[in-house]
Amino acid sequence: MLHFLPAPLIGAIAGALMLLNILFWVPILLAFSLIKLVLPFKQVRLLIDPLLLRIAEAWIAGNSGWMRLTQKLDWQISGIGELSPRQWYLVVCNHQSWVDILVLQHVLNRRIPLLKFFLKKELIWVPIMGLAWWALEFPFMRRHSEAYLKQHPEARGKDAATTRAACEKYALVPTSVMNFLEGTRFTRAKQQRQQSPYQHLLKPKAGGVTLALEAMGEKFGAVLDITLVYPDGAPTFLHFLQGCMPQVMVHVRTLPVPQAQAAAGQNAEQALRDTCQRWVNQLWADKDALISQLIVNKNRL
Repeated sequence: MLHFLPAPLIGAIAGALMLLNILFWVPILLAFSLIKLVLPFKQVRLLIDPLLLRIAEAWIAGNSGWMRLTQKLDWQISGIGELSPRQWYLVVCNHQSWVDILVLQHVLNRRIPLLKFFLKKELIWVPIMGLAWWALEFPFMRRHSEAYLKQHPEARGKDAATTRAACEKYALVPTSVMNFLEGTRFTRAKQQRQQSPYQHLLKPKAGGVTLALEAMGEKFGAVLDITLVYPDGAPTFLHFLQGCMPQVMVHVRTLPVPQAQAAAGQNAEQALRDTCQRWVNQLWADKDALISQLIVNKNRL
């Protein structure tokens, strides 16, 4: 609606509306979270958690509102017709930009339960948002280098423990556990440094999927495999606010939950880990081919 305005003005309006939306909803979110903190009983959690999710969904709806007001964006979306807000989902996606999160929330809000992201531990210190992510019980993970883990082997299992603890809480109320399998945003430099075998993707990591399935695999009704494509290049967050992102493609596939297939002599844990790694590798090969196809089709138009 306001896309006729100069880009810097659109960015200022979008940024202001986004901030106002945060300042309105986060205090409400924190108030209910403090009740749950003071009264840490299962009965209280079963009452408060659905309220927190409704508040978060209203917050996301507010974001969608200012996005519609300020953005002239061509949404190409497929595969969301049979989704349910009353089912547990394991969600996996490629990662290209900070804009990915707003895109995913806009497309999936109230179609599936609230997305719960795995976040870097340092993000808890982000003003206001860190408190909001804490209130919504997003898992905060410490990412250590392999060199650090060799010197401090006791740190190796801490992220696994954090993941399991979070997933145990998610088992009480329908939740969508979200995982960017590449672990970081795609860039050509990272792709070359990794020597990634994929044209459009970084190497995927199966650890998060494995831990989520170990903790609550029986709860997940399906896997949502989401592919994000920005045909004109992945935008920065500022470019997005300024309305400089013309199109985004969101392709959703609903897949069965992978089941562990044990080889001779394998225990259940190793079988699940190996199964997830094979599954993730095939998923990423299919996703890379899909991205190529979507880009080719776009260029033909």
